[in-house]
Amino acid sequence: MILLYILIALATFLFMEGVTWFTHKYIMHGFLWVLHEDHHHPRKGQVFQKNDSFFFIFATPSILLFYFGFHPTLNYLFFIGLGIMLYGMAYFLVHDVFIHQRFNWLNGVEHAYFKGLRRAHGSHHTGGKCFGMLLVPWHYIKEAKENTLLVE
Repeated sequence: MILLYILIALATFLFMEGVTWFTHKYIMHGFLWVLHEDHHHPRKGQVFQKNDSFFFIFATPSILLFYFGFHPTLNYLFFIGLGIMLYGMAYFLVHDVFIHQRFNWLNGVEHAYFKGLRRAHGSHHTGGKCFGMLLVPWHYIKEAKENTLLVE
């Protein structure tokens, strides 16, 4: 049974990339642009953004799934909530810490995938492409590899 629960959490984590893409493209850049806009146009010295409220919006289903996945006994809903939470943690580390460097934790990462990820996200901010987070179009990784080889 534990293997099934691990697979559920992993499948949920992977599924969240599609949820992120859809939500970012059609909701954050749609009717909730009012909350997301300050992320694309931050003000100098701004610590928190209205965009940060999405943390609470996306954490709510995970919290509810934790509750109903443990009440009255442990069940699969808990592991769906776990997959959502783990994706949220990855999103925070990749988007807020690594890409936008809101904290000085991951400054020295030089791997081509992560450089490509940063390029892809930069293209989103300049041209509205790449609405996902962890799946990066190959050409951004290839460009990062080529630029790394030119520098060495």
